[in-house]
Amino acid sequence: QVQVVESGGGLVQSGGSLKLSCEVSGRTLSAYDIGWYRQAPGKEREYLARLWDNGLTQYEDAVKGRFTIFRGTTKNVVYLQMNNLKPEDTAVYYCKYISGPGDSWGRGTQVTVSS
Repeated sequence: QVQVVESGGGLVQSGGSLKLSCEVSGRTLSAYDIGWYRQAPGKEREYLARLWDNGLTQYEDAVKGRFTIFRGTTKNVVYLQMNNLKPEDTAVYYCKYISGPGDSWGRGTQVTVSS
């Protein structure tokens, strides 16, 4: 079983920055990808970014150029650096461990951007 824990959310003013962390533990494979998603109130969960095990990254258009996904010094921690935050970025942010046998979600961390 794989555990996924997000942290780093909070309240920030429009134009500010936050850095979210995603830590995976448990029975992880040697190779896996990490995805970041978010869900705003009354909306469906949406994809934001993905970091492949080989280091490639992909971003959804709404966050491209503002958000950066990267791995920390240890493989099991992945970050989402969020800059120039906007009120519409307010949501619960989720991390997903992605592997062939199956995926695991974290419980999310709240990000609130005030105008």
